[in-house]
Amino acid sequence: MPPACLNPVALLESLPRRMSHVVLPWAQRSPDAPALLEGTRTLSYAELASAIAESERWLRGAGVQPGDRVMLLGENSIALAVLALAIGGVDAWPLVVNARISEREVDAIRTHSGARAVLCTSATSSEAARHAKRLELRNEVIPGLGSVAVSALATDALAERVSQDAASQVGALIYTSGTTGAPKGVMLSHRSVMFTAAIGGILRSFEPDDHVYGVLPMSHIVGFSSVLIGTLMSGACLELVPRFAAEAALQALKSGRITRFQGVPTMYQRLLEASTGEVECPNLRSIGVAGAPLDLTLKQQTEAAFGLPLHNGYGITECSPTISFTRMGDPRADTTVGPVIPGVDVRLVGQEGAEVPSGEVGELHVKGPNVMLGYYKAPELTSGVIDANGWFNTGDLARFDGDYLHIAGRTKELIIRSGFNVYPPEVEAVLATHPAVAACAVVGRKVPGNEEVVAFVQLREGEQATSEQIADYVGQRLAPYKRPAEVRIKDALPATTAGKILKHELAKEAEQPSA
Repeated sequence: MPPACLNPVALLESLPRRMSHVVLPWAQRSPDAPALLEGTRTLSYAELASAIAESERWLRGAGVQPGDRVMLLGENSIALAVLALAIGGVDAWPLVVNARISEREVDAIRTHSGARAVLCTSATSSEAARHAKRLELRNEVIPGLGSVAVSALATDALAERVSQDAASQVGALIYTSGTTGAPKGVMLSHRSVMFTAAIGGILRSFEPDDHVYGVLPMSHIVGFSSVLIGTLMSGACLELVPRFAAEAALQALKSGRITRFQGVPTMYQRLLEASTGEVECPNLRSIGVAGAPLDLTLKQQTEAAFGLPLHNGYGITECSPTISFTRMGDPRADTTVGPVIPGVDVRLVGQEGAEVPSGEVGELHVKGPNVMLGYYKAPELTSGVIDANGWFNTGDLARFDGDYLHIAGRTKELIIRSGFNVYPPEVEAVLATHPAVAACAVVGRKVPGNEEVVAFVQLREGEQATSEQIADYVGQRLAPYKRPAEVRIKDALPATTAGKILKHELAKEAEQPSA
């Protein structure tokens, strides 16, 4: 479907009943075309369809029932992708978890989800093997996939209601990364994930001859929806990479086989540091960024190194995740996250609950087929963010410049300094222009009768700068009320496995005296 002909209503009507079914048309049309690549192993679309069917039979034989939650621990691999699709194919809920998280987090998610079974792709992930050993899982061979570590079925697990409607059946249960606190289980329908995945592929002009570098983890909604499902819906090839390494990525790009690359800002920063200022990517068609705020300096440096526009996007797990992104034929020189995708409505709401005028900052609310079904086992939390008319409050502050959306920050991260609003991304954008700064984050700190700005920075390898020098640099470029009261330099900023900086940890640290 050409982008100009995109009709979101017709697109929704054309979606299959389950995510696993997106493979079938390509298995018929181009059975020998490569679908998934992992190291030296490749699955064609026909082989992928067969592997999913075999895994579905194995799951049923193992006692997995429709409505069960099945926890899938691993890192990007063919086994992880096939099992995630197969679990949804038998109407259970796939709960993909990054094997690199802690034992405490694994146990908390397993308990909260009431998982019927735990599967670990231990043959392809040492971290998954570590969890499998601790959980005393047994190894079983799944036809077409190989050895997988499997738990006994939890006899006290209760199956959830099953719907034949793709808009009502949970296709993915994704626990948020917890950048602002305790993780929550986000219930996404099959339709919502396929909708955003299809929209992304169409508007980015994906073709069957595309070869996608799949390094964003499938445990994260961008890696699951935009990368995995989006690539398969386009009939393209997805190269699965378990974790990011700049040198390996540069070699893959240099080889000429990669045509699409999607990453988070920290990945591009590391690619720039590992390269000589120019990235060899002879057949690369597009580069995209999402998952964290993008500063203008990094965007400009990346575009110069790649010789391509860096397309920015915005989304949130609860919206499957896509809300907006810049278009291929309309590259932007600023850091806008682009126009809102077709079929989705947005509004910006002020403190009094009324919509704000164009150009002003307001809280971003979203309504459309991309919005989640709710938070699992948390109806109060769900009703607190989705109103009776279906509007979801993202908790993000944004403004419009014409049709182009700009993210100003998180509502909860807004700093009110002497009655003035300070948006952390604005201060971070200035910090990022300092030649010694590799990464930065800005948080608020309560003081008697006021709030003050605290900046945390990570220096580039081999660079030197003092807190005073950075504070002076920023002070010359910001209004007095926006200037950090303190700049703290750290060896590394705390971040999730998806690359998001954990600001709630930094906010706690800011309350303590500096070392």
